[in-house]
Amino acid sequence: MATRELASRGLLALAAVAIGFAAADTYVVVLALPDMMTAAGLTVDDLQRAAPIVSGFLLGYVAVLPLIGRVSDLRGRVPVLLGCLVVFAIGSVITAAGYDLTTIVLGRLVQGIGGGGLIPPTLALIADTWPAERRGLPLGIVGAVQELGSVVGPLWGAAILAFGTWHDIFWLNAIVGLVIAAALLRHRPAPGAVRPDLIGLVLALSAGGCLLLVMLEPESLTTGVTSGLAFLPVTGESRWLTPLALAGYALLALFAVRQATAARPLLDWRGWAEIARETDLWGAAALTVALGAIIVTFASAEPEAAALSEDAVVLLPLAVVALALFVWRGRRAANPLVPRGALAARPAWGAVVVSFFVGAALIAALVDIPFFARLTIAPGDQLEAALVLVRFLVALPVGAVLGGWLLRRWAAGPLTAAGLVLAGACFVVMANWDAEALESPVASTVVLAACGLGFGLAIAPVNAALLEHTADEVHGLASALVVVARMIGMLIGISVLTTLGLQAFHGAVADLPPIEELCPGASSSCKAYTTAMRGAGIAQLQAVFAGAAVAAFAGAALALLLLRRRATFSS
Repeated sequence: MATRELASRGLLALAAVAIGFAAADTYVVVLALPDMMTAAGLTVDDLQRAAPIVSGFLLGYVAVLPLIGRVSDLRGRVPVLLGCLVVFAIGSVITAAGYDLTTIVLGRLVQGIGGGGLIPPTLALIADTWPAERRGLPLGIVGAVQELGSVVGPLWGAAILAFGTWHDIFWLNAIVGLVIAAALLRHRPAPGAVRPDLIGLVLALSAGGCLLLVMLEPESLTTGVTSGLAFLPVTGESRWLTPLALAGYALLALFAVRQATAARPLLDWRGWAEIARETDLWGAAALTVALGAIIVTFASAEPEAAALSEDAVVLLPLAVVALALFVWRGRRAANPLVPRGALAARPAWGAVVVSFFVGAALIAALVDIPFFARLTIAPGDQLEAALVLVRFLVALPVGAVLGGWLLRRWAAGPLTAAGLVLAGACFVVMANWDAEALESPVASTVVLAACGLGFGLAIAPVNAALLEHTADEVHGLASALVVVARMIGMLIGISVLTTLGLQAFHGAVADLPPIEELCPGASSSCKAYTTAMRGAGIAQLQAVFAGAAVAAFAGAALALLLLRRRATFSS
């Protein structure tokens, strides 16, 4: 038993490292984005067109998460972790080799699918390994590692950019992902006596190599008299119609045939066919479309200027139709994506609701604390503004570990509520900050750290309540839903809070005296006018922080009401 638990701890450690690394990748583009835009043929003025580089990762991270969670319930935790790490590595390679906006966004999308898919099986693994009364600390540690990614990501990117290019960030991502996957191999189920399909492996690597060369177009090969012929399109001008690309397609076709006939294929299609019979893929597709439309609607908007994407008039009705189809399939399908009764217990669906409000409040800190810093003490200085946010971010993982430890003595509901009340109280203080608030580093750091600590305290209890009140057979799916709820809460939260903030901003501007009174000669560059507009911007952020406080307090009340436990954790 001790050996088994030690092995489980080793597996969890690897999974946690993978989650932390994937979470860091969410933020790694913060410093690399300008160079990535240049590679995609965009200028600084095309920032909005570059939004898919960020939102593409988020789309992959969230949209297919419920299906991945369900697959981990049916297929096993380790195979899904391995698969997601390989997908993450493939996405990293595509991004690193990207030569235009389409290929870079495609790579980020694939990265997101692999990175996001690591979370549900890891949380479910904790539930599989530890009884309810001992899950708190492991859940807190995993939550801490995930939140630590927001701090490590930009630093990781900055360190690589100091010695290399943005491409190197993603080449290293691929290497690290594959190294972790290799370490996980010893935890997979025993393969039996049948040897793995080496021919299939050679075909897969050969196909990938051909297509990678098509993307990279190395000068040493494209300029060769003979080798260059492989890079000349057979027809048209697309690099994807060159002999090398066609060879890659042929190898992929041979790989597919091999996987259908091999005794032990790399991709067990027969096993996946069984999974397809055990869950509703049409319902999963409908939910994916709904989540994707919601993500693009909110993630493509400019938070400081607008609440919704310009395409919201099309995307939101699409999301409603797709969601209705998902609900219909859930009632009619023999094996729906969310099994009937999976979230029947109040603490189970309550954890999903509370997670939504946690995300809605948390996003205000992530987006608007740097905004406030740029407006007051660091005009135009992105680095200093980011360092202000770090005061908040470093407390998040500390709170996550502390919250997991406290679960041994506190029930999930009160502990979650305490954390959100602390965060809400800090937002109330921020809602009264003036232009000089950040000039007092000690006082502002206390508020920001306390706010991060409060959010961290809520991470493990919400997950613990969810896992305790759902069946073992749906832990992966349930974990996915709570993550999706938090991410959707963040997207809708920033939309609502931005709307409130813009209303406050326009109201403050309307109350300003005419520019002729502020600045003789009607010059908008005079100090009085600049100070007045900064005051309007501060009023906007004060409204956002006040709204975030309401969301945090609402989450606290719901945690007390919905996360009541059957028994109290003991040490």
